[in-house]
This record gives sequence, structure tokens and C-alpha cells, in this order.
Amino acid sequence: QVQLVESGGGSVQAGGSLRLSCATSGYTYTTDLMGWFRQAPGKEREGVAARDMAGRIAYPDSVKGRFTISKDNAKNTLYLQMNSLKPEDTAMYYCAAGRVPVGSNWLLKKWYNHWGQGTQVTVSS
Repeated sequence: QVQLVESGGGSVQAGGSLRLSCATSGYTYTTDLMGWFRQAPGKEREGVAARDMAGRIAYPDSVKGRFTISKDNAKNTLYLQMNSLKPEDTAMYYCAAGRVPVGSNWLLKKWYNHWGQGTQVTVSS
């Protein structure tokens, strides 16, 4: 059973930084991709970073150059470093794990079947 537990959310001013953590356990062959998603009130859940087991990474243009996904294998922890935060980054952030068919968009939520409980990020102007 895959378990994901996020932490590190909080409130910051625009231009600030936060680092989210996702403690992971229970990997199986069914989880070859890990990602970070966010969902603002009234909006669809969107992918903001994804990483496969080989370390290849994908970001949407909205966060490219500001967000960095990484993984510490020794600690079984996935991170999302968020810099230059903007008010529009305000959302609940979720860690997720799943499998994605070759050639598919890694940032689509439909490929992920394991989710954490989420951590709130609020950016004020």
C-alpha cells in the first residue's frame, strides 16, 4: 500500500519561498512516476511537477524556472521547492504517485492513483 504524507505548506508573501515535503512508503512496481499537483477553490486539480524513477522531470510553463521537484531516496521523501511565489500559486498542494503510459503527458491527474491528504499554500500580495 502506497502512503504519501505532505508537509511544509504555509503562508508567505509574494516573492517568497516554501519547500513542500512528501514522505513516501509502500512503493510497488505500479508507481513509476511521482508528482505534485495543486487545486485552488473552484478550479481543476493541475499538475505542477512530475518526476520518474530515472530522474526525468516535467513542469508546466506556469511554474517552470520557479518550482523544482527532487527526491531524496535515502529518506524516501519527495520535495517541491517553490521560489518567487505569486498569489496565483495559492492552492492546496498534493503529492501523488502512479504510472503513465510512454509518450503521455505526465502532468495529467488521471494517471495517478495514490494521493496524499494535501498541504495548504497561501501567497499574499
